[in-house]
Amino acid sequence: MGRIIFFISSILYFNFTLHSQAQDIEVEGYFQQDSAKLGERVGYVLKAKYKEGINLVFPDSTYDFTPFVLLEKKTYISKTIDEITLDSAVYYVSNFSLDPVATLSLPVYEVFRYDSLEHRPLEAGLALKLTIDQIPEELNFRDNNVYQPIPTEFNILILIAALVALVIISGIVLIFFGKKIRHQYQIWLEKRKYKRFLQKWQHAETAFSTNPDMSQADELLGLWKAYMEHLREKPFREWTTTEISEFLDNKEIIKDFRAIEMVIYAGKEGKDILETCTNLKDICTDSFKKKITTQDEPK
Repeated sequence: MGRIIFFISSILYFNFTLHSQAQDIEVEGYFQQDSAKLGERVGYVLKAKYKEGINLVFPDSTYDFTPFVLLEKKTYISKTIDEITLDSAVYYVSNFSLDPVATLSLPVYEVFRYDSLEHRPLEAGLALKLTIDQIPEELNFRDNNVYQPIPTEFNILILIAALVALVIISGIVLIFFGKKIRHQYQIWLEKRKYKRFLQKWQHAETAFSTNPDMSQADELLGLWKAYMEHLREKPFREWTTTEISEFLDNKEIIKDFRAIEMVIYAGKEGKDILETCTNLKDICTDSFKKKITTQDEPK
């Protein structure tokens, strides 16, 4: 029985406390104008007066302003006079409702430790201002004797005939000259790849001759093997130096490879680095010319 009395007393004390605090808070909300056009920007002023020790929070952009749309919120510095604090904010909204009067009442939240209390002002109304231009009884026509060009209708039949003729001509060209065109295109691609290889080789050769270290030597040798693998369609990057020499039937290439591998594996600079680079580049050039010549030969 004592617990029940204590529980009822606690509830009554809490309600009395909330009621007494609610009397310490005054909330006022109003529009800065009585009416507005559809979609017009209107300011809604929200004010709250309260005693010290009360924690109030104003709504932010997450609040549902329906039927209004929030455009901007401006807050102002709190003012305290005789232990009474005044907080205020202006919410700029637009109304897109066709109702004659749209109402809005933004709450102010009193925050406690584990709960919050909502304080609302009286609803503020905003009348919809309908503005429709008056239609004149007689229409005034403007005289204009300047010639106006009339666009001609596009002839779709001519377009279809041109497309059909283009397809037929393209087919005839491919039948009689398609093989030659394809060969010339492949040769053009090979020449472009060779030109890019020379640019990369020149850069790698300059870097290797300037700073003959393991990284530059590995890059130079990798570039050569990758391009030869493309030209000969053989796994140069997987072959040993002996296998490459046997395939190319060139025993002198072993000396060139060892001069570069001395830098990679032993960290020693070999002699005649520029001559070694020139020999390897000449092998690529010869392989490129053979591939171009083979593609030029009629099959």
